[in-house]
Amino acid sequence: MSVRQLVHRIDASTPAHRDRAVDGLRALALMAVPAGHWLLGGFTRDGDGALHNASPLSEFAEFAPVSWVLQMLGVFFLVGGYASVLSYHRRPSTGGAWLRGRLVRLGRPVLGVTAVWALMIPVLYAAGVPEDTLRTGAKLVIQPLWFVGVYAVVTALTPCCVRLARRFGGWAAAPLIGSVALVDFLRYGPYADAVPSWVGVLNILPGWLFAYQLGVCWGQGRLSRRGAGLLLVGGTALFAVLLLVFLYPASMVGVPGEARTNSHPPSLLVLALASAQSGAAVLMHGRIGRTLSRPALWAPVVVINLSAMTILCWHQTAMLAAAVPASFAGVVPGLTTSPDSAGWIVARLAWMPLFAALLVLISRYARRFEEPWETGDRAGHVRRAAAGLLAAGFAVFALRLA
Repeated sequence: MSVRQLVHRIDASTPAHRDRAVDGLRALALMAVPAGHWLLGGFTRDGDGALHNASPLSEFAEFAPVSWVLQMLGVFFLVGGYASVLSYHRRPSTGGAWLRGRLVRLGRPVLGVTAVWALMIPVLYAAGVPEDTLRTGAKLVIQPLWFVGVYAVVTALTPCCVRLARRFGGWAAAPLIGSVALVDFLRYGPYADAVPSWVGVLNILPGWLFAYQLGVCWGQGRLSRRGAGLLLVGGTALFAVLLLVFLYPASMVGVPGEARTNSHPPSLLVLALASAQSGAAVLMHGRIGRTLSRPALWAPVVVINLSAMTILCWHQTAMLAAAVPASFAGVVPGLTTSPDSAGWIVARLAWMPLFAALLVLISRYARRFEEPWETGDRAGHVRRAAAGLLAAGFAVFALRLA
């Protein structure tokens, strides 16, 4: 079958009721994750040949606006809430069964990637890969997986979000942004020295639930175009005020050596960006849907959505598959050299197609971890138990608890 035939087959098999715009937004937000990690994450190579994490943002503060474009988790949570509420209303069984199904779908790929890495670590070590490189790799692999845990929690709150949306409409998300603003005031206000550092953890749930709640409201028809316009304008204005008046860090991702970060836990700046992105997404919904009616544009969206968790779980492995062998070669611009020059940026951009190709290759085999588990098979239960133990061992190694 030719590529053209496959493209038209995918288009023809898509149900007429399928919301192509929502799928397109999800695919866009998803692809921003590897693009951001590949572009804004680098390595330095020490005298023993080991790789350590580094970031071009440490040297190029003016590069921070790139993180505004690539930080699209607000859009991801928005469409997640939208899709979840539609799925929740169409559920054929109880809410508990619906939630278990959603959580298992999230957990299978995570279990797969961590179990495989647990097996790879001793093999790589025996092959001469330095332990520091293995720790760096483990940190990178586990880094995006925090998202799965947070997403699982907000998914479990879907019934509550549905009730709030019915009662308050889009305003149901307002207390969440207010909660984050209060915690930020405690962390960074005039009495910050008297506030314990753990207070920032209180922002994790409301910070990421904000866009999800907006998505639930949108899915229930409780977020109008007027409301979307208010989100876009208000979020943009708040973003500017936080940057220019309250001097929030400009980068949306953590920068090595910086005392403050916007992302872990999310600050009010993250919610301002999510608000603007959500408003723009709702306003552009119709135009995006019409654009994706073209088969050649729709087919890649389908492929990306079908491999969503595989892309999330394995994109760092794809980058490491290029960088670790390069570390044995010595100085390789864009891979093992410090990200402190314009030349590094040019070299890294040149390497990104290779990262993408390696991710495609890895995905051909890793996609099986997204497939449903067979039930009633004793051997299958044993394999899952073994994978769970391996995953736990990898987590201990990655978190430096071993």
